[in-house]
Amino acid sequence: MDLAYAKWSGDTVVALVLCLNDAIEPLILNRLLRDMLFLVSGTSRSGKTLIARRILAEKQIPYLSLDWLMMGFNDGIPEYGIHHLLWPNEIAEKMWPFLRGMIDCMLVDGMDYVIEGEAMLPQLVADLVEKHPDEIRVVFVGYTEIKAENKVALVKQHVDRENDWLIKESDDYIRDHIKNMITYSKMIKKGCEKHGLSYFDTSKDFMGAIEAATEFLVEDLN
Repeated sequence: MDLAYAKWSGDTVVALVLCLNDAIEPLILNRLLRDMLFLVSGTSRSGKTLIARRILAEKQIPYLSLDWLMMGFNDGIPEYGIHHLLWPNEIAEKMWPFLRGMIDCMLVDGMDYVIEGEAMLPQLVADLVEKHPDEIRVVFVGYTEIKAENKVALVKQHVDRENDWLIKESDDYIRDHIKNMITYSKMIKKGCEKHGLSYFDTSKDFMGAIEAATEFLVEDLN
């Protein structure tokens, strides 16, 4: 036996145990609050990826973009008919059997993860939430109350010059895309209302809506 350990007083041992407890207890509580799957969906240019990146930065919870998955189908197995020219709801319906199987596996494994992307629909997600109310949190985001030209200006103002696919598109294309996404936002909002899911509209206060949606997802995580 090492005599150095024998010289520790009872008070020292108690103090050490209390220090360890103070350090470990928050980690244990954090785990109890987690094992959560976060689903962030909605329309193109509504802030989905921004929410996912905020959760990654603030809570160290990684995310998967469904855009990556969709392009894997688009480029790797085109015979499946999942490609970027489809409307988001069409992509969602075609991808759902695959995505549902993946989510079921993640729930069994107890993964802390964010999945973000257009390819989820309220009516499909609602069934998952009903079956796993304590393991899944969902938000949808969109913009139903903004003029197309105003949204186009905002999109062009905040475009990512290095990686953004919109860089290559004409103004007319961007305007048509935004008009379609306003229509799609209205459909998503209606679906959320029908199925009791949370919808955040970024039309009037973009960053305020993003912050509110993020807070809704992670409000009780340490």
